[in-house]
Amino acid sequence: MNLEERMKQSETRVFKAVFPNTTNHYDTLYGGLAINIMDEVAFIAATRFSRLRMVTVSSDRIDFNRPIPAGTIIEVVARVVEVGRTILKTDVENFVEKMYEDYRESAIRGRFTFVAIDEDKKPVSIPEHLEKQGFDS
Repeated sequence: MNLEERMKQSETRVFKAVFPNTTNHYDTLYGGLAINIMDEVAFIAATRFSRLRMVTVSSDRIDFNRPIPAGTIIEVVARVVEVGRTILKTDVENFVEKMYEDYRESAIRGRFTFVAIDEDKKPVSIPEHLEKQGFDS
């Protein structure tokens, strides 16, 4: 498997319903909760790609383009887009769908950066690990 195939295979999608207990006084999804969900899905994609311990080191520019109201469904999609020696980056997109109508649009986008670590919490080389696993770069 080459890098592009591995990136595609590690794409991760999670769906959630937006219930009133997850919304603010405007009846839209809490921004902090949206970021939390995005970080979790990004973490899963990063881990599926690398099969290493991963920790978030940054979230870059999160754009809230549309509110996400209660009573909708969200789909959060994370894709690995860049791999370095010890870090990898994921792009995450949060889509909103109306439950009872044929409607879907992008609501939030962001990028999350992770570092691969060992048992002692020291950075480790992602390419070296992949080579040991028989990955073709």
